[in-house]
Amino acid sequence: MNKRNIQHLYLRGGFGINSNKLKELEDKATKDVVKELFDDSENYIPLKIDLSELRIMVIDDNKKNSEKTAKKEAKMRLQKLNRQKTKELNYAWIDRLKQPRSILKEKMTLFWANVFVCQDNNNIFHLQQYNNTLRKFALGNFKDFVKAIAKEPSMSKYLNNRQNVKESPNENFARELMELFTLGVGNYSERDIKAAARAFTGWSFKFNGDFYLRENKHDFGQKTFFGKTGNFDGEEIIDIILEQKQCARFICTKIYYYFVNPKPNEKHIEELANFFYEDYDIKKLMHYIFSSDWFYNDENIGVKIKSPIELLVGIQTIVPVEFQKKQQLYNLQKLMGQILLNPPNVAGWKGNKSWIDANTLMLRLKLSAILLNNAIIDIEEKGEFEDSFDDYYKIQKKQNNYIKTIVSWNVFESEYGILDLPELKEVLIVAEMDKDTNAFIENLKFSSNKDFCIQLMSIPEYQLC
Repeated sequence: MNKRNIQHLYLRGGFGINSNKLKELEDKATKDVVKELFDDSENYIPLKIDLSELRIMVIDDNKKNSEKTAKKEAKMRLQKLNRQKTKELNYAWIDRLKQPRSILKEKMTLFWANVFVCQDNNNIFHLQQYNNTLRKFALGNFKDFVKAIAKEPSMSKYLNNRQNVKESPNENFARELMELFTLGVGNYSERDIKAAARAFTGWSFKFNGDFYLRENKHDFGQKTFFGKTGNFDGEEIIDIILEQKQCARFICTKIYYYFVNPKPNEKHIEELANFFYEDYDIKKLMHYIFSSDWFYNDENIGVKIKSPIELLVGIQTIVPVEFQKKQQLYNLQKLMGQILLNPPNVAGWKGNKSWIDANTLMLRLKLSAILLNNAIIDIEEKGEFEDSFDDYYKIQKKQNNYIKTIVSWNVFESEYGILDLPELKEVLIVAEMDKDTNAFIENLKFSSNKDFCIQLMSIPEYQLC
């Protein structure tokens, strides 16, 4: 398997590959390289942060308190700590993404977070549970996955399914289940939505996040859904949805867009849909994609714009970086347009070209210098951009507002310091380089591989994977 194909695989199935791992794999057959990627993600390792302090506060807050003022203050403290813990989970997830183990499972978790889009600003326990459900089923059975997501407290709150009762069915979850999660716009009727909403009535959750059915709020009556009639409950509705070939086609289109190419190839998508429809096994589907000859065609390599998270994590795959102030990592995600655990809406991030505008492109091109070269950039959190990029990022000496990182250049030097410059370029850049960019790079003089690395990460081609 040639180097470029391995890089392509690890950029799509992860966040890049370091030089030593690349050398280790280049003499292996494609099937063995792909197998190793999957073997590394075999185990399910939940992502957990310390919530003991918050758990104590929740218990105290639930106790009766006769003083309204004290109750209000306790609630405000609880909300503040909940917001802090949500950010901690964000940082912990990024730390997990930087690890070489289980990288495919984590990449899949990131993908599914933008399919089963959900936001929960009020309960970190439920949000952490939701995030780990994505991780648990990321390479599992899609039918089981959809049923598990439908029972998640965070999803129930986000799409109002807890308010869905037989006396007054709420159609929000039923509509998004079909429109955004399984079938796509135009592949169901309003009658199907109403029937599905009735089937999900009474679905709720306990204080600890466990699912339970409020039987007195559930509609046990007959429903007609996609031409079938019966006393369907929510799980049976999901079964019928997955019987539709369109479900396999819809999900495979999303997977193709994310892992293969943002320009659809209908022949390949239909090939994937036929394969996926057999048993809805996600792991088998991804193995099929990564083992296909067409996945490694030139037309699919270096044509996808990295998401902000892919860019951030990818840089740290080559040069380990630690933020001295974690809040700055959060602010940086905000400025680039992708905050983990905080999607813009139920449709999620659009991806690819939507990541780039006049402001974000400037920031992305400067990112390597910001993280690795102590570039002075004011990242004080503000609402919107000012009139121009330079106005917003004023170079002025204010304490506490500039990104401060600890860069492990010794790790970089031990692995990349021994490479000559063409080899380093080959490792870092997978996209075809523009002739003008190539000429520009070749005319520059570099005193070290470190400087060359920063420069390579600052060119437009590094934005591609």
